[in-house]
Amino acid sequence: MGNFYRDNDDIQFLMKHIDLGELANFMERGFRFAGRFDTAPANAQEAITNYDLVLDALGQLSADFIAPRSEGIDRQGSTLLENGTVKYADGIAESLQALAKADVMGFTLPHEYGGLNFPSLVYSAAIEIVSRADASLMNLFGLQGIAETINFFADEEIKRQYLPQFAAGKVTGAMVLTEPDAGSDLQACKLRAFQDAQGNWYLHGVKRFITNGCGEVLLVLARSEPDRSGGLGLSLFLCERGPTVRVRRLEDKLGIHGSPTCELFFDNTPCRLIGERQRGLVTYVMSLMNGARIGIAAQSMGIAEAAYRIARDYAHSRKQFGGPIEKLPAVRDMVIEMKTQIEAGRALLYETSRIVDHEVGLTKISEDPTESPEAQKEAKQRLRTIKRVAAMLTPMSKYYCSEMCNRVTYDAIQILGGSGYMRDYACERLARDARITTIYEGTSQLQIVAAVRGVCGGACEKYLAELAALPYDDSVKDLLALLSEGTQQLTKAVAFVKEAGVDYMDLFGRQLVDIAIALINGYLLCGQASSKVQMQVPVADDASNGSGKTVPMTERKRMMARRYILRNAPKIRAWAEEVCSGDKSTFKEYEVLAGPIPELG
Repeated sequence: MGNFYRDNDDIQFLMKHIDLGELANFMERGFRFAGRFDTAPANAQEAITNYDLVLDALGQLSADFIAPRSEGIDRQGSTLLENGTVKYADGIAESLQALAKADVMGFTLPHEYGGLNFPSLVYSAAIEIVSRADASLMNLFGLQGIAETINFFADEEIKRQYLPQFAAGKVTGAMVLTEPDAGSDLQACKLRAFQDAQGNWYLHGVKRFITNGCGEVLLVLARSEPDRSGGLGLSLFLCERGPTVRVRRLEDKLGIHGSPTCELFFDNTPCRLIGERQRGLVTYVMSLMNGARIGIAAQSMGIAEAAYRIARDYAHSRKQFGGPIEKLPAVRDMVIEMKTQIEAGRALLYETSRIVDHEVGLTKISEDPTESPEAQKEAKQRLRTIKRVAAMLTPMSKYYCSEMCNRVTYDAIQILGGSGYMRDYACERLARDARITTIYEGTSQLQIVAAVRGVCGGACEKYLAELAALPYDDSVKDLLALLSEGTQQLTKAVAFVKEAGVDYMDLFGRQLVDIAIALINGYLLCGQASSKVQMQVPVADDASNGSGKTVPMTERKRMMARRYILRNAPKIRAWAEEVCSGDKSTFKEYEVLAGPIPELG
């Protein structure tokens, strides 16, 4: 039997390297729930054991049950029925039932609603594992943030009605945000929310590009204040799938065919207000989207991991020019680069998830009246810094992991050559599935706009200083010196940008964010190389994928950190020089350089 958790040394290493006990203490509030709920652990070790057991079961389910159905799901897709409802691909329906039976559809929900109450970090690992098996299924499994939003912001009556259904896998949900004329610009949302004489709420209008819009529970962003434009006129509502919600069409997409993307028409649909009026976008949807962005980063990791494994196997087994093609320097370098980018992406994603878990835990302490005033005060102080770091790392993770995913799937096809372009291998499907990751839940360009504020606003500088101050092994001292030099170059580039103005910052945002990510990942990899975790990993030889030889994971991580940092050092210098070039041709010469608007047809 296969297992997508047990066969991934890097995930298992990170589950030991990162302090899961600290996160468990946050989630379990000092393990106060033990004895009250069957799923609540009594201590940190018990919690960590539970995390491992669930990931193990999910890894086996993903390998043996979900993955074999992925090709059939891709070819069958979803079907729009005459009554305006949607039929999932057979494999999607079967996999959802299996996930519900495994009790993993309430991953981060509290025990009291039937959830597992796991940290976001463990959930990110779970999403990656499921996405490696089938990226489109993740769009249903990974929508648990909808239930989280209900838990965070809805009243108790709504929570008790819906959250146990989510945790039991009896319902799925959808984030109903975008519209035909309001894609990324959610402030332009027009779908109308109105009240009758008795104060009951109703929805009327159209939404488009809605992932799993056929789900049973819909969170809908709507304009509740007709006299107010922009975000302050929007509120968040919950409604159920029913006769007044019609799927008008299913989008015919490049990839993720098992995940139905719907255009919805709301015909005076009864709904309920979530939280307070006018906070729909600014508070609730932004929280929802931040969770979704981490989910897409994890989805990207799973797709990239699947593509890499196909390419690695093919490079070893495909014989050309008298030997396996992995003997060719160009191919060998591509394979290593794919692996390096994946492990860098996983380091960034898991660190982001860890920071978010701290943010959630500290928020609970700061708002809990049963906590001492001193504990609340300390939590609030720590929370100010953590929030800024989380707000920066979240878009960074989504940007880096999704862009990396597209590069890795592209290179996987390249390594397989003509075979990679054919449906004989899964590479072409993975490349099609990968393409959406840089688009939905905010394009890469929007992630950069969000992240660069942290880079230029001081959050990155403080975070890098914290990383630099951590204890490291002597073997990476020279690498730390390079990271310190890169930080100085980033500081200089940020100072230049501040003088040039906001438009210039957005113009060169990608370079600034790329520098920051390269430095952060460099420190994280050095930290992994300095880990106290005792773990051996196998080494391949020329004859087979497993020679029986092993090396310590920390030794392998030192090699990885060295390659990553040395390869990025000249790029950081070049990016910084580009930022400081002062080139404003994009603003001044656009019409000339872009040329006239072409006629299409």
